[in-house]
Amino acid sequence: MLLDTCLRLLAAGQLLLIVLVVGRGAAPWRIRGVTMLLLVGIAAYLANVSPLLDLWRSPLWAPVQLASQSVPLLLWLFTHLLLERPVDRRVLIASAVAVVACWADFQIAIHWTYRPPVAANIAFHLLSAALTLHAIWIAWRERGDDLIERRRMFRVGFVLLVGIQALGVIIAESWYGFAHTDGWLMLAQSAGTLVSVLLMGAVFLSSNGDLLFDADAAPPPRPALSPAEQVLNGKLEAAIAACVYREPGLGIGALAERLEVPEHRLRALINQRLGYRNFSAFLNAHRIADARAWLSDPAKVALPVLTIAMDLGYGSLAPFNRAFRDATGQTPTDFRRAAFAVPGNP
Repeated sequence: MLLDTCLRLLAAGQLLLIVLVVGRGAAPWRIRGVTMLLLVGIAAYLANVSPLLDLWRSPLWAPVQLASQSVPLLLWLFTHLLLERPVDRRVLIASAVAVVACWADFQIAIHWTYRPPVAANIAFHLLSAALTLHAIWIAWRERGDDLIERRRMFRVGFVLLVGIQALGVIIAESWYGFAHTDGWLMLAQSAGTLVSVLLMGAVFLSSNGDLLFDADAAPPPRPALSPAEQVLNGKLEAAIAACVYREPGLGIGALAERLEVPEHRLRALINQRLGYRNFSAFLNAHRIADARAWLSDPAKVALPVLTIAMDLGYGSLAPFNRAFRDATGQTPTDFRRAAFAVPGNP
């Protein structure tokens, strides 16, 4: 138990050091804030479950417990922000309410009724497992979108590492309960967590800020292409002229295979030479250009917006609306209405 506690405190200290590094970074405040809260939550869990620290008798136990129980939700939110996915506020609010409710029931059970919070435990573990699995699924599904290889590997690896660790904790707590004190199990958990945190720290403490996010610092296009890049760019332009970007579910791996070029060379060309921060931005740039033309074309005035979205390669209307609004500041419907508005009429 003493060795287990030492390992947990070492990991918690490393996490807090990473929090300071992230806090001083240049990423947008939302991703920095959620990252810091996630790391603090993991540190809180490491301290919270240590029998030797006995935090449940401390006045700090309530906030430490809340931070600890918030880790799956923070991981889910962190994954969305990191991979630039829209956050469903309904899911976020409902999950936050559920986490707080389970935490409150746990507090009441420990300090007031002295009964095991069985229902709250089951609900919390089911919610935690769902949020963690969804975060892992998002990271795996979006693993090819980022065009910077080092950052792409870090983003996916970070989510998978934390997610798998969280799933292990959820399974252990579901089987043994919150207060499990199996010495070897806890030692294995603390040792594994420390190794993961040390790996994470080695990356964070020796990196620049673009590992988290650099949407505001996309590299500018470079005018001079090498001969090999000119050939690759010619192939890419031919594919664009053939409207390959309209294919549903097109990924950079599939595009590289079609162009018969290594994927890493295509990533470098689109990012470093053409100035796109990720593959989705590259696709959206061409799709939205077509959408603007179609929405202002009198011959297509009766074409439903949903049909336009599907013809451009979007799987549904929502991502098309979001991408179009981000690019133009208007919804597709408003853009079409403005394109055909008669001057002088409201």
